[in-house]
Order: sequence, then structure tokens, then C-alpha cells
Amino acid sequence: MEPAPRLVNWLLLAALVALAFIPQFADRYHIQLLTKIMTMAIFAMSLGLLVSGVGLVSLGHAAFFGLGAYLLALLSPAGEGAAVWWILPVVLAGTTAAAFLIGALAVRTSGVYFIMLTLAFGQMLFYLFHDSKFAGGSDGRFMNFRPVVTWMGDDLISLNDRPTLFYVTLVLMALSYLAIGVVMKAPFGRAVLGIRVNESRMRALGFNTYLYKLVAFALAGGMAGLAGFIYATQYRVVNPALFHWRESGLVLMMVILGGLRSRLGPLVGAFALVLLEEALQSLTDHWLMAMGIFVIAVVLLLPDGLTGLFRRKPKAAEAADA
Repeated sequence: MEPAPRLVNWLLLAALVALAFIPQFADRYHIQLLTKIMTMAIFAMSLGLLVSGVGLVSLGHAAFFGLGAYLLALLSPAGEGAAVWWILPVVLAGTTAAAFLIGALAVRTSGVYFIMLTLAFGQMLFYLFHDSKFAGGSDGRFMNFRPVVTWMGDDLISLNDRPTLFYVTLVLMALSYLAIGVVMKAPFGRAVLGIRVNESRMRALGFNTYLYKLVAFALAGGMAGLAGFIYATQYRVVNPALFHWRESGLVLMMVILGGLRSRLGPLVGAFALVLLEEALQSLTDHWLMAMGIFVIAVVLLLPDGLTGLFRRKPKAAEAADA
């Protein structure tokens, strides 16, 4: 997972500033759309930590996204909004613990076996919540109130206000991006990258590669739970479709589209894919075909994804092109 060039970091900062001004003139629909995109960006970055960092491709990552959303819906009081001070840590702890338990089995495998095992766990949770009355069955559950941010009995932040929820999501997306950068630059992150390149060599050097992969899997699951928390806060309704393999495939496509080698890739892929979907839906009834052609073209022509356009070529490659 390569760090972004300095120019890209400045462009990213400019984009964040531009996003901060959008609620001042955008309508309700576009504020909701951008909040959804930023939520999916957090979700995509969590999977990017696993795919680009450790080299583990999961088709069951939506399990933690859906679990985070359901934990908020199930634990919220019926007559009032749950206090963020306790509900958010509980959701993060619950999804991280679930990822740790699932990862304890999944990371013992690799390659296609890891993919199939994570897919199986994701589908198990899908059918568990689909067939459970306590979770609302196939209809899911509706939240009467959004979480509240209070202090000494006074409301500090109202998440019922769409611009406020937009800004909260924007801050959480930026913090998630920075947190991944800190993790990957730390000794833990360097060890994880070494495992991705050559796990056998890292094991020969004395690293407990199983433990490193397990911790990375748990961190990714916790971040996906955060995205699920924001999703449930925005829409106030959850259903078993959040666990389905299609959601896992969609977020994996965002990671690939943005670029597997870049920390910025999942974020760019999330914005590109959702915005492209919105644009194509307004242009043609065959938007799925057009989107498929676009994704195939990016994969074939841009091996490093959309962020590869901003990556400086090595001098040897520049000389060869010349």
C-alpha cells in the first residue's frame, strides 16, 4: 500500500475543503447522496486495509458492515435516541470481536479457500438475520430515533439534521483515511506489508504471521462496522441485504477500481463508482451494461486503478516509453 504523492495529498485536502462547502448550496438529495458515498468510502477503505495491506481478498466483508448497522438498530432504545458515547463503542467493539472470531478461522487459510470461507460466514449471517424474528426477519428493523450526542443533558450535535450528519461523516471519513496511514507506517503495518509480499520469509524471520493477519482482519472488520453504524444512522432502517455477498462484491469492486496499491484507491473508487451509477441511471435504462464496460476498461487499461493516473512513473519506465 503505497503512500500518496505530495501533490495528491494537496488535491485531497482541496477536495475535502470543497466537500465541506457543499451543504451550503446543495439540495437535500445531493447531501444524502454524498453522505452515502462517504459512508461507502469508509467501508471500501476498511476492505482496502485487508486487500492492499495484507493481500487477503474477502467476499464476506459485508458481514461486519451489516452487523454494525444491526447492532445500532437492535440496541437503540425504542423511545429515544441512543447516546453516541456508549452506542458507538459498543458497535465498534461488537464488530471487531466478531471479525476477530471469524478471522481466527479464516486467516488460517489463503487464496481461494480464504475467499470461500469469508463468503460462507457472510452468507451465514445473512440467513441468520433473515430468518430471525428478533431482527425483523426479511423486512429488517426500523429505528424510531437516530443516535444523539449529548453532554450534561444537553444536545451537542443533532444527527437528525442532514448537513450535520454530512459533516460528521466527512470527519469520520478523513479520520479513517489518516488512521490507516498511521497504522501502515507503524512497525505493525510494515510487518503486514512484508507478509503480503512474502509470508514465508516473514515467518522465517520470527514474525507470527497468523497473529498479524488476525489483528488486521479485526481492525478491518471494526472499520466496516463504523460504516454500518453511519449507514443505519442515515437511513434508520436495516435489512438482511446488508450482509449479502453482492454488497461484499460491490465494495471489492470499489477497491479494485480505485487501485490496489494506493491507500487513496478505495476512497476514489467509492466516489467514482457511486457517482458513475447515478449519472448513468439518469442517461439510459441500460446503465448496468455501461458501468460494466467502464469497469472492464479500467481494469484492462489501468492496472493500478484510477489512482494510477496520479502515480509518477519510475525513471526506467519513462526511458522505455521514450
